[in-house]
Amino acid sequence: MAQQNEHAEVLAFRLGTEEFGIDIHAVRELRGYSAVTRLANAPHYLKGVVNLRGCIIPIVDLRLKLGMYDASYNATTVVIVLAVKEQQIGIVVDSVSDVINLQAEQIKPPPPSGPNFRHDYLTGIATVDERMLQLADLSMLLADVTAAAALPLAA
Repeated sequence: MAQQNEHAEVLAFRLGTEEFGIDIHAVRELRGYSAVTRLANAPHYLKGVVNLRGCIIPIVDLRLKLGMYDASYNATTVVIVLAVKEQQIGIVVDSVSDVINLQAEQIKPPPPSGPNFRHDYLTGIATVDERMLQLADLSMLLADVTAAAALPLAA
């Protein structure tokens, strides 16, 4: 994500009533949610994998990863395919709204974390008109998935 003296281009998406932003440069494609192949002994937030043009892509339900509710998937549910640490990962979100160009003065540091309130994955909180976006560091947020995805899987 951008440093305080730069600007950032982020893809805005929703999880319930909360709005998040991720670096647009990490986004490879947007897809509707489709059936996944479940993996035995996978964490509850790892919905499974899909074969995307010969690549096996893990699909993470971001609501579950962040400890939010387990919503049903519908017509607005989107899978954002990302490149994180040179690996492709899909994240399931409720909807995608737009791409926003943020200026440094719009980005403030996140509130401090504590033992019962962890959000190390947040790089900042951006204010755009009446909207507040939680800016997420994908490499921190998906670190456990990228480590597991580094294991070889055959297509």
